[in-house]
Amino acid sequence: MARTSRPPVVIASDTLDRLERLAQGAMARNPELADRLLTELARARVLPAGQTPADVAGIGSAVTFRDETTEREQTVVLTWPEDADIAAGRASVLTPIGVALIGLREGARFTWETRSGETRELTMLSVSRAGPVSPAA
Repeated sequence: MARTSRPPVVIASDTLDRLERLAQGAMARNPELADRLLTELARARVLPAGQTPADVAGIGSAVTFRDETTEREQTVVLTWPEDADIAAGRASVLTPIGVALIGLREGARFTWETRSGETRELTMLSVSRAGPVSPAA
């Protein structure tokens, strides 16, 4: 799966350190996922806290995306791992879909690999702030 172009990633400075710590902590348990997150963070444009555009997915964002293979639309709220509850639509940033979505803008189209190793093309349809989330530790 060699995709030559990835959509730009924008990360708020106040979440960057915690995301890096999460990735480092996950290295022993899930090195592929941790490496994917670190790769995305390394290529990210880091903006000061509070200056991230509203159409960029961050912690606490409600993100609606479409699977271009199945045409299924889904909405999740990106959360820190301790706040995740997939049954309630709260996806951890430390999951394959969380890593894929964090920092992307509305309208971005990207390749995503499912937990079973299947490659899918996803399109970000909308991003909105979902409300309060727990503070960064």
